[in-house]
Amino acid sequence: MISRSWRIVCRRYSQTVTFRTTESSPSQHNEKQIGLFYSIKPDLCKQLFAHGGLPKSFSKQTKTFTETAIMVRQPALDLIDCIKATDFNKPVIRYVMYGEKGSGKSLTMAHLLHYAHEEGYLIIHVPWVSEFLRRVTRHKEMSNSQTHEGFVDLPLDVAAWLLHFKTQNQALLKNTELKISKSYVWSKRETTEAGAPLSQLVEHGINRVKYACDVLDALVYEIKQLSDNKQCKTFVAIDGYNGFFYPLTRLHTPTKKKVKPEEVTLTTSFLELTKNDWTNGVVVVTADQLALPDDNQESYLPRYLLYKKGFELLDPFVPIEVGRYSDKEFLSCASYYRDRLWLRGPPEIETELKFTSAGNPYKFMEQCAPL
Repeated sequence: MISRSWRIVCRRYSQTVTFRTTESSPSQHNEKQIGLFYSIKPDLCKQLFAHGGLPKSFSKQTKTFTETAIMVRQPALDLIDCIKATDFNKPVIRYVMYGEKGSGKSLTMAHLLHYAHEEGYLIIHVPWVSEFLRRVTRHKEMSNSQTHEGFVDLPLDVAAWLLHFKTQNQALLKNTELKISKSYVWSKRETTEAGAPLSQLVEHGINRVKYACDVLDALVYEIKQLSDNKQCKTFVAIDGYNGFFYPLTRLHTPTKKKVKPEEVTLTTSFLELTKNDWTNGVVVVTADQLALPDDNQESYLPRYLLYKKGFELLDPFVPIEVGRYSDKEFLSCASYYRDRLWLRGPPEIETELKFTSAGNPYKFMEQCAPL
């Protein structure tokens, strides 16, 4: 047990550096708040990230800290400023976040998702591409596509993603003005008529898992139509996007043949969203070394991680580097950890931690755990 006097010492030390901002609205964040933490309300956090979006280590930490606090950093502010200045009548602009492992790309994406939700965007968020293509659970269901010859479906994964989409956009999907433009025939008895609410299409994919992948195709088409017709603004966020371009997945057909990413129907659907043939939207993706096997992590630059196919698909794009902590950010994070009693010990220990972690956010968090 930590003595009461020790808690008082930690609390006094944490008060010497300002590490929080009371401004909880991402649209109001500015350079004065760089390095400061803001909290996301539990209900909103559950809505946006219940099905993924926060790194697992960070999610565990939020339970320990009894709050979800995200640092305001320059890359997020740069992206928000770019989005605010966007001409939505022009084709969508693609942004690629990159940086070394553990630099905070996923948390920057979480900050942007909060901004998109607050600004009323329809959110299409893929928490981690490799969950579909490289993580093969014991009971992962895979079937040959009935509508795309030579392709395979991942119906359970897509149905789970549709539930994620429904949860994130629960308020917007209640808007009866968001209607589908054409009829979709699923079987002799099942049809989704033109003019039906978009939510009906989503519900069909969740309730009839067999058709989930075809529903995803239809959903992507309809959202692009709705965006082009100025009926909604769309925010596409894909974490670990380069996973779509690694030559092989860990999926196998019944004949033990390895499946390529482009042979999976959901790959085609999500890549369709990252083309710039539509308007009234924003596309933000991350290129992450962790989305590739260990022997393919030589560089964290987009040209290497996206391979030729991915680079050409996104070109032209706006690169946004997410780097290590600055001195100010490091001190702010150390003060926050002390406030949460995650970091203890004399002040001098921070100098050592800055050296051993090299200012890498993930390494710093990891090294503070046993202290």
